[in-house]
Amino acid sequence: MLLIMNEEYYLELCENPVQFEHASSVNNVFFDEANKQVFAVRSGGATGVVVKGPDDKSSVAFRMDDKGEVKCIKFSLGNKILAVQRTPKSVDFINFIPDFPHIEFSHECKTKNASVLGFCWTNWNEIVFITDQGIEFYQVLPDKRTLKLLKSQSINVNWYMYCPETAVLLLSTTVQGNVLQPFAFKSGTMSKMSKFEIELPAVPKPAKLSLSERDIAVATIYGELYVMYLKHHSRTTNSPGAEVVLYHLPREGACKKTHVLKLNTTGKFALNVVDNLVVVHHQSSQTSIIFDIKLQEPDCPVNVHQPVLPALSIHPYKIPRTGPAAAPSQAPVACELYSSTWSVFQPDIIISASEGYLWYLTVKLQPTLNLLQDKGKLMDFLLRRRDCKMVILSVCSQMLVSEEKGSLSVVATVFDKLNQVYKEYLEAEQSYTVAMESGPSRSSASHKKPLRTQAVVDQSDMYTHVLSAFTERKGVSHKFVIAVLMEYIRSLNQYQITVQHYLYELVIKTLVHHNLFYMLHQFLQYHVLSDSKPLACLLLSLESTYPPAHQLSLDMLKRLSTANDEIVEVLLSKQQVLGALRFVRSVGGHDNVSARKFLDAARQTSDSMLFYTIFRFFEQRNHRLRGNPGFNPGEHCEEHVAHFKQTFGELALMKPAAV
Repeated sequence: MLLIMNEEYYLELCENPVQFEHASSVNNVFFDEANKQVFAVRSGGATGVVVKGPDDKSSVAFRMDDKGEVKCIKFSLGNKILAVQRTPKSVDFINFIPDFPHIEFSHECKTKNASVLGFCWTNWNEIVFITDQGIEFYQVLPDKRTLKLLKSQSINVNWYMYCPETAVLLLSTTVQGNVLQPFAFKSGTMSKMSKFEIELPAVPKPAKLSLSERDIAVATIYGELYVMYLKHHSRTTNSPGAEVVLYHLPREGACKKTHVLKLNTTGKFALNVVDNLVVVHHQSSQTSIIFDIKLQEPDCPVNVHQPVLPALSIHPYKIPRTGPAAAPSQAPVACELYSSTWSVFQPDIIISASEGYLWYLTVKLQPTLNLLQDKGKLMDFLLRRRDCKMVILSVCSQMLVSEEKGSLSVVATVFDKLNQVYKEYLEAEQSYTVAMESGPSRSSASHKKPLRTQAVVDQSDMYTHVLSAFTERKGVSHKFVIAVLMEYIRSLNQYQITVQHYLYELVIKTLVHHNLFYMLHQFLQYHVLSDSKPLACLLLSLESTYPPAHQLSLDMLKRLSTANDEIVEVLLSKQQVLGALRFVRSVGGHDNVSARKFLDAARQTSDSMLFYTIFRFFEQRNHRLRGNPGFNPGEHCEEHVAHFKQTFGELALMKPAAV
């Protein structure tokens, strides 16, 4: 038997489950999928009802009169009104709104001879009764303790299913039960959607109810509503195993069969949807498999999918011993996974009524790294998950170590997939900014601020968590290091994303560290590294190590055409005063430059003839601009005038000069 290490379980039950009093002869347990609340009803409510929800606000305890066995019990949204069904004909209501009378009132379904199968709250004061003869949509008036009929629909109903996330109710109709009629609810309105038929594996004769609600689940996957049908193995069709058939149910238009998930085995199954992944639990093998319907490009009307990962069990879970007999030293008890007493609810809930636990199922991404060998496919899978960023960055780090002996094409594929998502986010952000700047309008009202998901891995993330550490790694070929850095820059350029200067700096520092100056020269000469002021400054700092870097820096600053001041400063700092002056003249800025700055630099060289030349140049400028060779007081050149007189004499001030 294959032993699986803990880190290889990719499914686990949440660490902090909702705990409730387990089901017993005196305690009945109910679950409300809309509010995610568990009701523990003792003795019909006479000795107490304890409601446990996902948070303290949704948890409450109260008592009711025992008026018979409770068949169904649910709060409206916000715990405002409680609805309890005890008979096939009526539903009872209790107000939980402050300052409203806490008195029970009852309402019978309006259709004669009909039996109430159940009910669903669609809003805090709107409820739909589902009977075997149709549905009745009501507004509850808590102040009047009565119900107002909003709409009704007569239809034969075998069973029903409600998706609270989308407020869509699904009714099973016809003798075989495989024609499903959906209804959508919104703000006091009920609309009939297109009905559709579930294809059964074999039609029994005589016809009888063949589609059970156990084999149907309704869930939202990637923002779209799907009806999931668990199609069991049929001996007559010689199919290799069961399938999950997905029917896409749009708000408008026909429902279509779009995906088939191959289970490749038979038996009892249950379905969850976690982080947009369809999870199929198989009871007899005590394993689960996951499917990602976006992992392959749709190439036909119905796309067939195989499991993304091999079948594995949910991570073992231990329940701590409780009660008066439990000693602190007693070890927790292993929970029986895939128990026949488990109930599975959408999208990601598993309940054990016998043990009194409600768990949320979660997907762990780290274990998937060793199970999906194809890095491109792995990246597609990870980019669609909720908490993916740090796992993606760890994949990139591992990949750069393992791919050195492999192919750069794998690295390129991964970088391109990351930058495609990055670019899509940048474009969405830009269009949102433009819409906001254009002022309020009908079009801008539709623009929502783009949500930055963890799938957006930007240059800062890559630099901090992957590339900077990679360049310092011992034992890696410097050629491969440079190739990887350039591959990332290529990918950014391909998606027209402006490369941040710190990435170029990383390339230059890596080249210098390995004495690859010829390559640095080529990268700059052929503009592989884009011009920027920070980059030019970095090149200047390399002059002592690589003298040509000085000229490369000046060339870059000149190409930028917005860095003239920086070029002058660089030249003056190198005591190239005449060179700086010639550059200023070449760009037409010599009438505006500070004379004192140049005279300061000339004196620091201790070259009296250089000082003489610079001084005469500015005298001539003054004469040309103002008709007087003297300096204005605001130029603060008095000490330089005094130095000139002392060095060359008073009469030298009068002599014309030219540079």
